[in-house]
Amino acid sequence: MDLAWMAWTWQTGLFFIGIAAALALMTTLAAVRPERPRVGVLSLSTTRGDRLFITLLGSAFIHLAWLGIVGPDVWWASAISLFYAAAVFRWV
Repeated sequence: MDLAWMAWTWQTGLFFIGIAAALALMTTLAAVRPERPRVGVLSLSTTRGDRLFITLLGSAFIHLAWLGIVGPDVWWASAISLFYAAAVFRWV
């Protein structure tokens, strides 16, 4: 299989490993500590999986905006995304 069409770097691999680890963690938490949906600041009834999806989607938009406005140095966008993720899991 020829995978030369995509820039497979260590950063890309780390990204996919991180996504897989987050999904594995959410699956394990769901089996060990089931939860009921909770209502947050936005009046949405969300579970851990919903908050993970909102976090991933928002982080993608943060990175895209950063690339469009600032440029290719995305380390600050990643830091902003971590704070965003903490806020989503805490208050949404």
